[in-house]
Amino acid sequence: MVTIRVHELSKELNIPSKILVEELEKLGIPAKNHMSALSEQQVKYFKNNYPHPQEKNKTETKEAKPVKIAASDADTQKKRDNSDKKNTADNNNIKTKDKKPKPAVKTAPGAQNTTFKNIKRPNNAKIVKKSKGSYKKEKLKRLNKEGAEQNIIIPQMISVGQLADAIGKSSVELIKKLMSLGFMATINQEIDFDTAYILCQEFGIEISMEEDEDVVERILYEHYENEDELTSRPPIVTVMGHVDHGKTSLLDAIRNTNVIQGEAGSITQHIGAYMVNLNGQDITFIDTPGHAAFTQMRSRGAKVTDIAILVVAADDGVKPQTIEAINHAKAAEVPIIVAINKMDKQTANADKVMQELTEYGLVSENYGGDTICVPVSALKNEGIEDLLEMILLVAEVEELKANKNKAAVGTVIEAQLDSQRGTIATMLVESGTLLPGDIVVSGSIFGKIKAMNNESGKKVEKAGPSCPVEVLGFSEVPNAGDKFYVVANEKEARKITQSRIDKQKTDAQKKSVPISLDDLFSKIQQGNLKEINILLKADVNGSLEAIKASLLKLSDENVKINIIHGAVGGITETDVTLAAASNAIILGFNVRPDTNAKKLSAKENIDIRTYRIIYELIEDIQAAMEGMLDPEFKEVVTGSAEVRQMFKVPNIGVIAGCYITDGSINRNDKVRVIRDGIVLAESSISSLKRFKDDAKEVASGYECGIGVDKFNDFKEKDVIEGFKMVEIERV
Repeated sequence: MVTIRVHELSKELNIPSKILVEELEKLGIPAKNHMSALSEQQVKYFKNNYPHPQEKNKTETKEAKPVKIAASDADTQKKRDNSDKKNTADNNNIKTKDKKPKPAVKTAPGAQNTTFKNIKRPNNAKIVKKSKGSYKKEKLKRLNKEGAEQNIIIPQMISVGQLADAIGKSSVELIKKLMSLGFMATINQEIDFDTAYILCQEFGIEISMEEDEDVVERILYEHYENEDELTSRPPIVTVMGHVDHGKTSLLDAIRNTNVIQGEAGSITQHIGAYMVNLNGQDITFIDTPGHAAFTQMRSRGAKVTDIAILVVAADDGVKPQTIEAINHAKAAEVPIIVAINKMDKQTANADKVMQELTEYGLVSENYGGDTICVPVSALKNEGIEDLLEMILLVAEVEELKANKNKAAVGTVIEAQLDSQRGTIATMLVESGTLLPGDIVVSGSIFGKIKAMNNESGKKVEKAGPSCPVEVLGFSEVPNAGDKFYVVANEKEARKITQSRIDKQKTDAQKKSVPISLDDLFSKIQQGNLKEINILLKADVNGSLEAIKASLLKLSDENVKINIIHGAVGGITETDVTLAAASNAIILGFNVRPDTNAKKLSAKENIDIRTYRIIYELIEDIQAAMEGMLDPEFKEVVTGSAEVRQMFKVPNIGVIAGCYITDGSINRNDKVRVIRDGIVLAESSISSLKRFKDDAKEVASGYECGIGVDKFNDFKEKDVIEGFKMVEIERV
């Protein structure tokens, strides 16, 4: 029987997939999503009962033409350029030009009966007409609406009139109070946060200064408040997966395909992100294939990705890093498209891959799920266009939109200091339009954009939504993952960055400590903790599943246990990064953290607990939740040694010839033997010698012979870790 997918029918009829699904359901035709299959009879029935959809679309496009003219790129460019110049005559001309198309925008809602997407904002015209001052009041009220009874958030600098509106008092009252405090001010005069705080204390009102996230939120709210100004933007895609599964090859294949279709050899340099075009539609790829980079950006608060591509080799299946990539994508709450790579190999088995993915919540459409799986071969350049089409299809369903008529806001992808050109930053615009000459603030750094280049190294005059550009002009190197936005002038930029530098210094002195097992109960009692995030690592899969099941049973109506990631193997730097991003505790069963993981956990203050007995792990979590953690012994690692050679000694056993890599090994210490992050044995030292002499202690940088009680199975590269138990009291 001939079948057709919903998205194929939507292309044929020129109707958005989301609207088509709704129309099908109205006619009683079962369609869950854009990938649902329709029979020939159902398609015929729909076409007969849905009157002239193509004609409707023609009417829609005809009536929508005035709207497109009103929001043209040329007008946007003129409006942005001339607003920065103090030429009154030019400004007046631009204003009259901009105002002329506005009636066309107002008439657009009249076409609601014929358009497929209904616009449900009748008050947009009022918002557009508001003055700049009145709009600021609206923004402040919106920020304070949710927490009106608790705390009012204001910017660092605010006028007396705006503060009066924010706290619900009259301007006259505030001016009188300021005069009584010895401060003369008018209604339009700006006061700093400290002055505003003292003033509000007089009225018994608590206020706090807005954070960087609040600023970006306010700007984005301004961008998205008027739906008439929103236009579709290209999707932003990140590629993740296991090592050697073909992530880089797939990115190269996508890039080369695009080059062949466009100008051959146009991509001459790498700037961390680039755009490809399929049938006139752009897709932005962030060139950070590793999930570690993805997590590091997320841990800094950046969520730039719209769609995650999970690359799985058809001949290898789901591997540990594949599982980590799935967990990272789920934590970032982005849709996942699975690219089953290496389909050109004889041992390729796509069905096996799809079956394995079901264990991790990714059910393929072939099995009745909603996860798109696309078989590809990066080597043979097969299935690439299908993958790009699926990306555009998901983007259509997600309805990705932005406002290109506003000043730009976005994210710094990467940055570096070049000896010849100075500070270079790759920036991805989320909404708005970025122009040369704009003053940009990112974190505690600002700069004036001197030049912008695309991925081909060519100069560009503007960068719209989802467009990556290489920017010159920052005073210092900004942090990758930081948000950026355009401000009015350099004075404002300097004021914002200086306040952030001061705040960073203050925060460094009273840095908040991430969650640990010791203070778990106190946070639960204070109501600050409703969910405990746990990252779990174990030596074997059986133990992992058993611990998972036991921990999940501890959840109750007050606190929920959430295992964000569970895997077999030692505790790595990636695990600590994920724990830092998710505010999680790391629990290890029969495994140990490597050196890099220890250093990073100390830097990020991440709590790592390791256990040898399952019930001790469960009891510790349960006791922490109930507040019954008694004083106990804490393990202190004294040193570690690497096994270089083995010596068999008659009547004694095997002695490990070692080199002390860190700390020192003491004769009375307990030791554990670790191989590839897995604990093989935990015992005491039977002998410790330097050459032929017995030694009480061997320090870092020296060689020695170590005998471990009841253990002889040493191999080269094994690690012998010394530790002692120190009694501590819990606070």
